Amino acid sequence: MTLLAFLEHFAFAGGLALLSALLVRLMIAYPVLDHPDHRKAHSRPTPKGGGVGIVCAFIVGMVVLYQVAQFARMAEHRFIGVILAAVAIGVVAFLDDLRDFRFVVKLGAQALAALVAIGSGLVVDRLALPWLGVVGLGVIGSLLTLFWIVACTNAVNFMDGLDGLVGGTLLIVCAGLGAIAWQEGGWFIYAACLILGAGIAGFLPFNLNPARIFMGDVGSQFLGFMLAVLGVAAARLDAAQLSFLLVPLLLFALLFDTGFTLLRRAAMGERVSAPHRTHLYQMAQRSGLSARRVAAIHWGFSLFHVALAFAFLRLEPALKPLVILPPLGVQLLWLAYVLRRTRSAGLSWKAA
Repeated sequence: MTLLAFLEHFAFAGGLALLSALLVRLMIAYPVLDHPDHRKAHSRPTPKGGGVGIVCAFIVGMVVLYQVAQFARMAEHRFIGVILAAVAIGVVAFLDDLRDFRFVVKLGAQALAALVAIGSGLVVDRLALPWLGVVGLGVIGSLLTLFWIVACTNAVNFMDGLDGLVGGTLLIVCAGLGAIAWQEGGWFIYAACLILGAGIAGFLPFNLNPARIFMGDVGSQFLGFMLAVLGVAAARLDAAQLSFLLVPLLLFALLFDTGFTLLRRAAMGERVSAPHRTHLYQMAQRSGLSARRVAAIHWGFSLFHVALAFAFLRLEPALKPLVILPPLGVQLLWLAYVLRRTRSAGLSWKAA
C-alpha cells in the first residue's frame, strides 16, 4: 500500500468516525432512555441506541466501497447479501431497543439474517483437521456457519453491559483483523474492518465510564453479526479454511464468558434467556473492581489475542488449532480470580 493510499484510507475512516460521532450526539440529544434496575450496572437513566452511529457509518462506508473500490469487494451476490443482512439485523435490533422484543423474536431475526448471508455464499465448507487433513463439511458446513453467526451475535450482545468494555474490545479486534487482512490480501475484510472500526471510534468516547450513552442492541447485535460474517469470510484467507479460527480467537474472552455463563446457569436450573447480572465481567465489577478496570482487563485480553492471531498465521497447519490453549489458560486464570473475589465479597451466582 502506498503512502497516498494509506492517507486516503485514513481520511475516509476519519470521515466515517465523524459521521458516527455526530449521530451519537443526536441520539444523546433525543434519547431512547435505558432505565436502571437491579440487573443493570448503571444507576441513572442513560440514553441507548448509540450503535445507530456505527450502523449508519457502516452503510455509508459500504455504499462508497461498492462504488469506488471494486478491488475490495467480494463477488457481487456475496457483497449485496452481506449488506442486506447487516441492514436487516440493524433495523430489527433498533426496534428491539425501542420495544424490547422477546428473546425468541430476536433469535429468529438473527437466524434469518444469517441465512441471507449463507444463501449469498458465505459458508465454511471445509476445514483442515489434525491427522485427518482437509475435510469437506457439506450441509454440516451450513449448519456450523448458522450456529456460529447466531452464537457470535448473541455473545457480543450479552457482553455489552459495562461502560466501554465491548466498544474498546471490538475496536482492537477490528484493528487487528484489518491488519491481518491487509497483510494476507483479504481486501474486503480489510475494508470492512476499517469501516466498522471508524464507526466504533466515533462512538467510543461517549461510552467510556461514566458513559453518556450505550450502544444498545442496535450496536451490539450488529457488531456481533458483522464480525461473525467476517470470520466466515476470513476462512478464505487460506486454502484449508483454517483462518476461520481467526475471529473466534480474537473474540475469545467474550465467547468464553458467554459460554461459561450459559452453561453455569443451565446447570443451576435457571432460564438462560432471562436477564441477569452474573456474567464473569459483571461479577468482577460487583465484587469491587471498577468498571474502568474491568473494561481495561478485557482490552488487554484483546491485545493478547491479536498478538496470538499474528503468530497463528505462521504456525504449521497441524499446530494451528493448538493456538486456542494460551487464551483458554488466561481465561481460566481470570475465572479463578473472579471466583475468589466473589467468594470474598459474599456474592451469589443466582440471578436476582
